[in-house]
Amino acid sequence: MARSKASGGWMSEHVNDPYVRRARAQGYRSRAAFKLLELDAKERLLGPGQTVVDLGAAPGSWSQVAAAKVGATGRVIAVDLLEIVPLERVEVVRGDFAEAATLAAVERLLGAGGVDLVLADMAPNISGVAATDQARAVHLAELAMAFALEHLKPGGALVVKVFQGAGFPELLAEMRRSFATVASRKPGASRGRSSEMYLVGRRPKARKAT
Repeated sequence: MARSKASGGWMSEHVNDPYVRRARAQGYRSRAAFKLLELDAKERLLGPGQTVVDLGAAPGSWSQVAAAKVGATGRVIAVDLLEIVPLERVEVVRGDFAEAATLAAVERLLGAGGVDLVLADMAPNISGVAATDQARAVHLAELAMAFALEHLKPGGALVVKVFQGAGFPELLAEMRRSFATVASRKPGASRGRSSEMYLVGRRPKARKAT
């Protein structure tokens, strides 16, 4: 079957993408590594000895960056339904983090310790129906925020990918209610045509008992 103009254009853009070339040259599993590197440079998110949970981690480029930053005294736990080829100093939990069994596996690894940083660079499986895809993306961000609020240390942070559109204002408002500070970032490695951006929430607020 002949390749469509759209798929051919994407492949050409991908091959010529400077971040793709840099990722290959520096040994990162995807160009997304540079998004986290830029976010870290601006926000100072990562440091030696931290415990980091990377939700939706496959293929593992964010975990690669995190493992290098936290060093031998830190921990990185990568979670994804897809297989992640083993990485040095990265503990992998394979499963859907929205499911109780996967969360339980992560919590067993964490033990009594809290988390310094939750990373969530996730996107839903694309259905092609814009409203459905946006709703799924918002849901993933909500799940990441719920996990972060449950497990972050008092001075911890959440970095979550979001897409501007329906549900985004409500999600942003909930982030602002849940964290002492919230910053919006769009790294240079994010493609200009993409509506993706990253919310960085710091210092989770104490939740009221219900």
